[in-house]
Amino acid sequence: MAVPVLDLELFRRRLKTFYASWAETAPELDAAVISVGSDENIIYAKSIAVQAWLLGCELHDLIIVLCRDRLCICAGRKKIEFLQPLQECTDENVKTFTYLTKHKTVDDNKDNFAELIEAMKKSGNGKNVGVISKDRLSSDFIEAWKEMLDNDSELTKNDMTSTIVDAMAPKDDSEINLIKKAAHITSEVFSKHYIMQIMKIIDLEKKVSHYKLAESISNAIESEKYLAPNMDPQLVEVCYPPIIQSGGKQNLKFSITSNNDLLKYDIITCSFGARYKLYCSNIVRTVLVEPSETKQKLYNLLLEAEEIILQELVEGAKLADVYDMARNHVIKEQPDLQSHFVKNVGFATGIEFRESVVSISPKCDVIVKKGMVFVVNVGFSDIEDENDRSNTFGLFVGDTVIVNETGPATVLTSAKKKMRNIGIFLKNEDEESDEEDEADVMPRRSTAILESRTRSEETAEDKRKVHQAELKRKLNEEAKANLLKIRGEHVEKKVKEKLSYKSQSLMPRDADISNLKIYIDKKQESIILPIFGIATPFHISTIKNVSQSVEGDYCYLRMNFFYPGSALGRFDGNVFSQPDATFLKELTFRSLNTKQSGSTTSPSMNLMTAFRLIKEVQKIYKTRESEQREREGIVEQDALIINPNRSNPRLKEVYIRPSISQKRVLGTLEAHTNGFRYTSVKGEKIDILYANVKQAFFQPCDHEMVILLHFHLKNAILMGKKKVTDIQIYTEIGEMSADLSKYRHMHDRDDLMAEQTEREHRHKLKISYLGFSEKIENLTNKQIEFDTPIRELSFFGVPHRSTVLLQFSNFCLVHLVEQPVFIVFFREVELIHFERVQFHLKSFDMVIIFKDYSKKVATINSIPMSSLDKIKSWFDQYDIRYTEGIQNLNWTNIMKTINEDPEGFFENGGWNFLDMNDEDNDDESEEESEDDDAYQPSTDDDDDEDYEESMSSAVETDEDEEMCELNSDESEGKDWDELEAEAAKADREQRMQYDEDSRNNTGKRGMSKGHSDNNRAKKKSRH
Repeated sequence: MAVPVLDLELFRRRLKTFYASWAETAPELDAAVISVGSDENIIYAKSIAVQAWLLGCELHDLIIVLCRDRLCICAGRKKIEFLQPLQECTDENVKTFTYLTKHKTVDDNKDNFAELIEAMKKSGNGKNVGVISKDRLSSDFIEAWKEMLDNDSELTKNDMTSTIVDAMAPKDDSEINLIKKAAHITSEVFSKHYIMQIMKIIDLEKKVSHYKLAESISNAIESEKYLAPNMDPQLVEVCYPPIIQSGGKQNLKFSITSNNDLLKYDIITCSFGARYKLYCSNIVRTVLVEPSETKQKLYNLLLEAEEIILQELVEGAKLADVYDMARNHVIKEQPDLQSHFVKNVGFATGIEFRESVVSISPKCDVIVKKGMVFVVNVGFSDIEDENDRSNTFGLFVGDTVIVNETGPATVLTSAKKKMRNIGIFLKNEDEESDEEDEADVMPRRSTAILESRTRSEETAEDKRKVHQAELKRKLNEEAKANLLKIRGEHVEKKVKEKLSYKSQSLMPRDADISNLKIYIDKKQESIILPIFGIATPFHISTIKNVSQSVEGDYCYLRMNFFYPGSALGRFDGNVFSQPDATFLKELTFRSLNTKQSGSTTSPSMNLMTAFRLIKEVQKIYKTRESEQREREGIVEQDALIINPNRSNPRLKEVYIRPSISQKRVLGTLEAHTNGFRYTSVKGEKIDILYANVKQAFFQPCDHEMVILLHFHLKNAILMGKKKVTDIQIYTEIGEMSADLSKYRHMHDRDDLMAEQTEREHRHKLKISYLGFSEKIENLTNKQIEFDTPIRELSFFGVPHRSTVLLQFSNFCLVHLVEQPVFIVFFREVELIHFERVQFHLKSFDMVIIFKDYSKKVATINSIPMSSLDKIKSWFDQYDIRYTEGIQNLNWTNIMKTINEDPEGFFENGGWNFLDMNDEDNDDESEEESEDDDAYQPSTDDDDDEDYEESMSSAVETDEDEEMCELNSDESEGKDWDELEAEAAKADREQRMQYDEDSRNNTGKRGMSKGHSDNNRAKKKSRH
């Protein structure tokens, strides 16, 4: 459970809104009471909704009394301590705060109750008190308070529900943001879980009950898979138990529950919603399996009615009028459906799922305001089934929408609902075989012509283009909002400046420093150099490299320093806190290499010793910095809770990758209470907590030489001294290599036995790994859910250095078999761009741009051109926008430009620049196709004349070619003597040229040597 946090600014703003609504809708009230009880069986209550709206959290057994100039709170000691900061929020409405501490026994609270009642009597006229009359959330403490309030004859109690609704119905920006997040989860679960489950059940003809399917939706909502980045999974819950109905007789209410009847493959209605940080969302969809034309028309009429509601939901409209417009449209199109149309087409939502006071119904006169959020749901019920007169069916569609300042309402639940998206049309085996036979008999070219010229249905490419156009419209707006949000949350990392000494007094007092010698301070990792007679310290991190050389009688020590504009190392980054300062570029020291009289060592010994010590200090510093970089991003994990039960799920005799030690060793993976533990035969241990697993994968051994479980972690962990975010548990199957020189016979008994043994081994391992993964899913209540790559959705490419098989899974594009692995989450992808897409090329490249623009783009090279169409289709099904171009782009510069000026990038069209080439190519292709389509018939006479002319010209051409060949043989040929003379002449000229070049080079070397001896530099440049 997330720890509640008080937002004082939010409380001050909403308290002001409440008092304004109070003065407008119920000025006769002298005080208002909000009392919140405690009942785990009640999820929604008006009292707890208004309390959560004001405070931002739910607190039970608490009484709030709002007076004309005073606010009183009665609660337990800890709650009072938590609410103490509210007294800073005084304004013209509330000038003082009073806190009363609740006692353990109910009778001891009478003094507190009496003080609260006295405060109400002193407020205004002290007669009328606003209460929530129909609130069901109660407890012994609240019941005692209500009893004492009812017994006071001087106070008259009035229902203030309308005042609360008027204040809470229009949502502010923070509330809208939370509802959008809830709607995002709802849409993702519908598109990527529910629809996939329905398709799987129908394809495999599984027998699944409505209750089981509803339970899987609840688990999916509360899992982390469908959350957007930066969303807290602890704040996600289900609005109400999901409702699944099929087989006819649908009940279009949200108060029913899913029964245990088996799912029927006809009309399947579902309704569910996610709740994020107490704010609700909802979606209603109907999946039609093999619908008749009549049902399709009814469904399309339902979509038209919903569209009319969205058009009419504008600021200032009356909700009753909105309902009438939708109903009148249905009556106009099909009058017989008037009695089947729902009596209510929506209601306001927020912290409470259903606000009955604000409903889109014929008797509601509430005026629509900007910021109101509605659950719109339209449907037809009890329609007689044309195929089964004894049965009826219903159609139901709904979304969560928000009212704008101008224009129609905006749909927040973006899951598709058109017939082409939710209609399932099955094919019989006979029909499929007939189509295959026709395809085999008909020539391929003529088939293509029929599909593109004569069929009225849209092709797959046309449908993809329409869908991509929709994604294009949304992309720039969502990308700009996300980027600005990330930039707002981003805190620029300060450069930590390395100081040798904070003051001059801390410098060591050594004789070498006084004698102006080079001194290395190992403790402070600094070098003290004599510059113009002054001992100047430099930290070891400022030195780029150091070199030593001996030339003649002198020894040279040269040091190069880091400075702005120099080529930095891989991990150095911007290490300059003041890049505009003056920097030293290089220093060179020279010392005599010969011993002086009376001296045991040469003067250059100081330089040699300094060179050795500098290298040692650099090595120590770089090693320590490397270890610190490895530890960056490491989040301290909770301790693994060991389950002593021997029946824990475990996998024996498995390898781990990356390996713990230098040599790989076998080990055991065992599941415990809150995580896994891998223990090698040497006793080495690695712990992986369930809460740290971002995604788990199960890669079966079909067509592979390994079977593995892969864990992609949220936060990196240390294995030895390395930071890792991907851990694999795997087992090899058979031999990874084979001796091809050995003679093998196809009927060799040993080979047949080996193959049979390998098949049995594969089957045994598959059952073992699959059983382990299922046990983990049950043990963790689907917190860990294994995703399996789909081999049918695969293609070859080069994500790193070698060509590998990349496979789609439910949530990712992955390659797990070879190292390094490649994992891309679809929810993190902003855009896909295909490069080098040209007709004459055999392969193309794919660039993956992430929603986090600070993250480096991922590139997959050398993908076969034959895979382009199916890759486009797969990404389109995952609602991912893609573009294509004919050349490779410099993505490093592109992303740098976007991050430096995101507003300017999106003002200039954003990602639309990637479509410019595509649009030009499309225009050219359309013009060419129009020219090709201009068909001009010719007569038979014209055909005969053309044929005779072509035959006569072909005969004349052949005769001319033969005459040219004969003439060239007689006139252009040379005999052998002439060819040998020409070759000898060319050899003589080449030898003469070589001798002349040799003489010239010898003279130049002599001149350059003399010049360098006379002009040897004695002093190196300084900055």
